[in-house]
Amino acid sequence: MAFDGIVISNVVRDMKEKLIDGRIYKIYQPEKDELNIVIKNNRENYRLLMSADASLPLIYFQQSAKENPMTAPNFCMLLRKHINNGRIVDVYQPGFERIVVMVIEHLDELGDLKRKKLIIEIMGKHSNIIFATDENVIIDSIKHISHMVSSVREVLPGRTYEYPPAGGKVSPLEIERGDFIERVSSSPTNIIKAIYQNITGFSPVVASEITYRAGLDGNMPVDSMSEADVARLYDEFAGIVSDIRNGNYTPEIILDGYTPVEFSSVHLSMYSDKTIESRDDISKVLDEYFYRKSAVTRIRQKSSDLRKIVSNAIERTSKKYDLQLAQLKDTESREKYRVYGELINTYGYNIEQGADSFEALNYYTNEMIKIPLDKTISVMDNSKRYFARYNKLKRTYEALTQLTVETKSELEHLQSVQTFLDMAIDENSLAQVKEELVACGYVKGHYGRKGDRKRAKSKPLHYISSDGFHMYVGKNNIQNDELTFKFANGGDMWFHAKKMPGSHVIVRLEGAGELPDSTYEEAARLAAYYSSGRTAPKVEIDYTERRNIKKPAGAKPGFVIYHTNYSMIAEPRIAGIEEVQ
Repeated sequence: MAFDGIVISNVVRDMKEKLIDGRIYKIYQPEKDELNIVIKNNRENYRLLMSADASLPLIYFQQSAKENPMTAPNFCMLLRKHINNGRIVDVYQPGFERIVVMVIEHLDELGDLKRKKLIIEIMGKHSNIIFATDENVIIDSIKHISHMVSSVREVLPGRTYEYPPAGGKVSPLEIERGDFIERVSSSPTNIIKAIYQNITGFSPVVASEITYRAGLDGNMPVDSMSEADVARLYDEFAGIVSDIRNGNYTPEIILDGYTPVEFSSVHLSMYSDKTIESRDDISKVLDEYFYRKSAVTRIRQKSSDLRKIVSNAIERTSKKYDLQLAQLKDTESREKYRVYGELINTYGYNIEQGADSFEALNYYTNEMIKIPLDKTISVMDNSKRYFARYNKLKRTYEALTQLTVETKSELEHLQSVQTFLDMAIDENSLAQVKEELVACGYVKGHYGRKGDRKRAKSKPLHYISSDGFHMYVGKNNIQNDELTFKFANGGDMWFHAKKMPGSHVIVRLEGAGELPDSTYEEAARLAAYYSSGRTAPKVEIDYTERRNIKKPAGAKPGFVIYHTNYSMIAEPRIAGIEEVQ
């Protein structure tokens, strides 16, 4: 996540456009380190979110409001007293730092026109929201920083406000070509660090993008660059700075499926293997990013108990399967004992009582073999003992042959459930996975009532290929069954990752005679991505007509068989495939 100086400059530009001359209508403090300010301007209400949370500091225009406490905290009451109904006269970003300053004009108790500053510092654990006079005297702050906490600067009422130290960095809007080359070239580190450690407001993500555009490995040492490399690096840096100067921002959110990976106000071409979605407003990007991030985190937390249950069941079933395979291997000697028994019966009349072994011709292989004997029992009893051992191993083999098939099926089913738990993106799809676990006896509960079925209703993912064909992806085993056997027609195409857990992908032909090659490729990419092989560079995909797919009687959800199919190799990448929301 790169809430860097570039993103802040984008936010500040939008604040200037929307808030200058606007009036502060309401001020809330829903969290101890967070403010919500509602500004009225040009017949519009704008809700500005400011957070100094150490783990997630931010500032942007929020679409929805949080629930506010019944009693406002002291800092909120102070702001209401001074700047409620105040007019915003300026917004700026000093030195391209991760700082936003709002200048607010208001009337004091005597009716005199005064100006105050609301300063938001977006600096990780050092983030803060500071209220100061126009002369930079601190009135109060959402966090008090004494000399016991920081020896660099105090943030306390009555102290003079000072900007945090720049740490030797220089603003990208002020640096010249020669200074940039000298600073970067003399840094005893790799190229990416050399950029963001010398340039104010540039994050590692943007530094990586610059090196990517310049065709350089950002992790290689600075001193390994040639003059031509340094020149290309500066040209790409200067291009980004030019866009910032001209306000040519490209707000984007980077997605890996549903999961948000990154956001930026600069086009991140290095994420070409991910889904890059552009927005016309950086606040929309931030609002969507944090909403999706929160949703993914929430689903992860809600599914933690199910993950543990499934993980334990997989471990237990894997051990059982390995033990059964070992026992099955032990039965491979059964035929040897049968042959021993037969040969003793055939040549027993030549064996002396009390012998501990004898050699005989194995008429199955025409080779001489040596057969051990127990000299404490008769020759015929040795034969009976070998036949008894053979029959026992035979019964064990027949039982284990069936058991290993059942255990392997159970293990594959559990692995598929684990895969779908990893892919769960909403509560309904998670509820369907839980319903499946309840039905299979892994989780205690009662499903099947009308209310449960309604709660667990979830739709498959829906995509449209570049050729206009509708493609559907099951989000769990129950959905896979419904999609394949209730939704799809016999002539529709069916795709699935070969010999691994994953989603069924259905492509509706809707009267078309044959799918174009590009649609085959895109459907295969979906099947690869929504499978346990999604982290692999390539995945083998089976595809066939839906009519060739059968479900054995009594098979677990999602399990199918097919004997007529084709295969292709696909990248587990869905970037560029249009999703229907």
